[in-house]
Amino acid sequence: MTHLKGFDLLALGFMTFALFLGAGNIIFPPSAGMAAGEHVWSAAFGFLLTGVGLPLLTVVALARVGGGIGRLTQPIGRRAGVAFAIAVYLAIGPLFATPRTAVVSFEMGVAPFTGDGGVPLLIYTVAYFSVVLFLVLNPGRLVDRVGKVITPVLLSALLVLGGAAIFAPAGEIGSSSGEYQSAPLVQGFLQGYLTMDTLGALVFGIVIATAIRDRGISDSRLVTRYSMIAGVIAATGLSLVYLALFYLGATSQGIAGDAQNGVQILTAYVQQTFGVSGSLLLAVVITLACLTTAVGLITACGEFFSDLLPVSYKTVVIVFSLFSLLVANQGLTQLISLSVPVLVGLYPLAIVLIALSLF
Repeated sequence: MTHLKGFDLLALGFMTFALFLGAGNIIFPPSAGMAAGEHVWSAAFGFLLTGVGLPLLTVVALARVGGGIGRLTQPIGRRAGVAFAIAVYLAIGPLFATPRTAVVSFEMGVAPFTGDGGVPLLIYTVAYFSVVLFLVLNPGRLVDRVGKVITPVLLSALLVLGGAAIFAPAGEIGSSSGEYQSAPLVQGFLQGYLTMDTLGALVFGIVIATAIRDRGISDSRLVTRYSMIAGVIAATGLSLVYLALFYLGATSQGIAGDAQNGVQILTAYVQQTFGVSGSLLLAVVITLACLTTAVGLITACGEFFSDLLPVSYKTVVIVFSLFSLLVANQGLTQLISLSVPVLVGLYPLAIVLIALSLF
């Protein structure tokens, strides 16, 4: 194959969209929307700048340099570049982000039905990472398995949720609170920054490029072009999801005014709108969103470390999946407390490197 057909290109974009849409991306917008109130669209615009714009620029930057983080880090030297790349891959891979996808999907999608506890979490994470491992063992089929099968199911569930938020809001747009009263654009900008999807984009670049090459595309210019198109498709999808969720939050003050986070807002909305089936809908959305992100992260780590070290891709993904399983069973609170300082330290340097590659 010398060119991607329209459906294959759309599937590639869907896969890229699914890689980015983790649980955090679904939780933050409703919370920010509720706090923004009448300034919801200003806050949403700020959120899109950093929550969608920066990751899209990262995909473009990686496409321009060939898809790998190694070339992106050339300005800081080989040793420092390798050290930075290892830190990024480990942080968003087996140490923090990948285990977190399992724990968050359990607490939001499964625990309401099974209850919290070590045994249910263990059973769920074993099943979860078994599915992840099955999907990542053949990275050449990610577009088929994720882009053509899982993502359409996720999109269907999101369409139901987003459509309900727009056409059947819980109430009128409420009042703004806190810092959103005076600086909604800035607050939205900061919330989008805190998703830290740019770090995810750094490692997903190689997954996207590999998926394209596995379709028989060898021309580097086409790989770059298709990577950019996939990034635009993903950015468009993410923007639509975020806007719907911002509106959902802004119109839910009447039913979830005391909510402390996006999970509580979403839960209150789906239960009022859909009843018991709403909890099941939310469970499907959260679980699939987390699953596809974990697949992308483990695949990226496998590609990177099998190139860096004398070990096979298969060995890396098996070891990292097992390690992520063990870490996930330590609990979400410990994961967050350990990961936030590390991720905050890596993020500014990542943004600088991306900016340098674009100019």
